[in-house]
Amino acid sequence: MPAYVVLTRERTHDTEAFARYAEKAKAAREGHDPKPLAFYGDFEVLEGSDMEGAVILRFPDMAAARAWYQSDAYQEARQHRFQGADYRVFIVDGLEEA
Repeated sequence: MPAYVVLTRERTHDTEAFARYAEKAKAAREGHDPKPLAFYGDFEVLEGSDMEGAVILRFPDMAAARAWYQSDAYQEARQHRFQGADYRVFIVDGLEEA
């Protein structure tokens, strides 16, 4: 069953650190092959707190999503994300495709 990693950027506070995160996060996807379904495109907040953008990555299953998130490469990239912006990140199980 597919799994989705959802990252919502709530507030940027260091654009240089965020740029380093973006570079390292892109490299961290190598070998994990997530399918980007949304990547900082146009959005509209209908309920809840405001945000600056969102990413949705599709993985084959929860184990694959966790393997990417817990990889050494992403963990290093994540440190720059912490310095650069406030995020909410979660993994959610998807539904079997019809």
